[in-house]
Amino acid sequence: MSYFRDYLKRTDDRMLMKWAHYFEVYEREFGARRAGPVSFMEIGVFKGGSIPMWSGYFGEGARLTFVDIDPSCAALADPGTTVEIGNQADPAFLARLAEKHGPFDIILDDGSHINQHQITSFTHLWPHLADHGLYVVEDCHTSYWPGFGGGHREPGSFIEFAKSKVDAMHSWYTDDDEGFPFDPIARELEGVRFYDSIVVMEKRKRTEPPLSITARNGQMTGTRRPLTLRNRKSMFAGKDGT
Repeated sequence: MSYFRDYLKRTDDRMLMKWAHYFEVYEREFGARRAGPVSFMEIGVFKGGSIPMWSGYFGEGARLTFVDIDPSCAALADPGTTVEIGNQADPAFLARLAEKHGPFDIILDDGSHINQHQITSFTHLWPHLADHGLYVVEDCHTSYWPGFGGGHREPGSFIEFAKSKVDAMHSWYTDDDEGFPFDPIARELEGVRFYDSIVVMEKRKRTEPPLSITARNGQMTGTRRPLTLRNRKSMFAGKDGT
């Protein structure tokens, strides 16, 4: 966390507001991305404090795009950065944004925090996330706030939406073709990671379904047959005395 710890001591008059534990998540998720050029987009500018922070973190060669609905935010851009003005809940605006600046290696949603806006932005921007890219949504505690369209286990919250992607990621292994059919996003979704108030979804495009490997005496074989079976049971069933 040395970069962020040092940066917070040299901020300018553009206010930065983040939960303290976010910086450790940034280092964990973004640290390996600093080595090469990155296309980064953050939804939500507010007072502009994160613009110089991300510029310094990713360094020269990075393409940094920032988005806000407030026209006054356009004046907060630094050299080498772009601020676009528009509504993150407007699919037409998101399409223009992706066409102009995509594909993106990292998309960070720190925008309105309204659950439906978060879901709309993800739905329309995920196709424009590069292979091995990260889609990050912050302040997901609003999924539990009715005033933001959330509530505990509210079906329309972003947290419940993200939970559904965990299911979709595992739809390769369905045992119920009608009730739980294969979801095409399983071909792209490498992982869903939940942190306190942050959800990270990682993209990795697969050309083939998962492969089961068996290795013995230095010989390795692979099969996808388990994906085609139904009504499977554990080979250990009944061996525990039940």
